[in-house]
Amino acid sequence: MPSPLAELLRVLAQVFEQLSLRWYVFGAQAAIVHGAARLTGDVDVTVALGGLAAAVLVAALQDEGFAQRTADIDGFVARTRVLPLVHADSGMPVDIVLAGPGLEELFLQRAQEHIIEGVSIPVACPEDIIAMKVLAGRPKDADDVEAILAAGADTIHVEMIRETLHLLEQALAQSDLLPAFEQALRRTHARAK
Repeated sequence: MPSPLAELLRVLAQVFEQLSLRWYVFGAQAAIVHGAARLTGDVDVTVALGGLAAAVLVAALQDEGFAQRTADIDGFVARTRVLPLVHADSGMPVDIVLAGPGLEELFLQRAQEHIIEGVSIPVACPEDIIAMKVLAGRPKDADDVEAILAAGADTIHVEMIRETLHLLEQALAQSDLLPAFEQALRRTHARAK
């Protein structure tokens, strides 16, 4: 019998495929795929709607057992570009981020297929997860960054991460992302010795 996570991912993949939408998993579930050891009870995905109305996606997901987690879904989506849902069968919450142009498009292109309990799903590549986690900046995100760096020590493309963080710094008028990453990289290397 599949786990609640596998069932949720199977249904998401089915709906997105039926609607011909590109998507990827990010957040804690992606960090776990790329080597972070942590517990989480939710799923974060990004989806590119193309010309599809968000209401069509919501209706398709509701038909497959997803329910809204907020009364004013249209207002919430307009403010945040996030569809907060819960999968009724598993009870697992899922946040569906509606992709915009720019980096999210790049993340969609670089997503990699992974098999989770027999379900093939696109997952943001480890370099992009690291960049997202550095941007989030919470202590648990910093732990995930170091875990992913350690797990992929021989395969992580550090320059790709630096380029993405540089783009984020420019877009957000910040200057703290690259230093935070370099610090995490130094800590990870020190632990490996």
